[in-house]
Amino acid sequence: MKPPFDQPGRTECATAEDTRAFGKQLGASLEAGDMVILDGPLGAGKTTLTQGIAQGMGAKGRVTSPTFIIAREHKNTGDGPALVHVDAYRLLDSVGGTGTADPLGELDALDLDSELEDAVVVAEWGGGLVEQLTSRYLLVTLNRDALDEGRVISWAPAG
Repeated sequence: MKPPFDQPGRTECATAEDTRAFGKQLGASLEAGDMVILDGPLGAGKTTLTQGIAQGMGAKGRVTSPTFIIAREHKNTGDGPALVHVDAYRLLDSVGGTGTADPLGELDALDLDSELEDAVVVAEWGGGLVEQLTSRYLLVTLNRDALDEGRVISWAPAG
């Protein structure tokens, strides 16, 4: 992960477009093998942020919530890594919700075209589960601003 995302930080995004623009900056800093965990309440902007990440990476295809398919892979338009967009809440639910699941095995079972270490994985609702896949990841927390439609986004690398 390239600067400035190799250090903890915080930003405010007033609109959905600002959130996408921030995601584009984040996406441009990501490299194969990076994992990003998105945490925040329903409607906080996790999928909107992922749309920006996809733009910054040069990923193909329309980015939508992977809620009903668990994971969606977006190939890169150039030589960069693919984006694997995961709904970790559904991943946990798909293995019984026990917290003792093998999430890597479950992702491998999805028959994605890319090896996870060769892609960038962005996991919505990933906190507490996806960390089992790697010791190095970026935790991004999104919260709605109580006064308006803006978002407060903070990030912290782990590992």
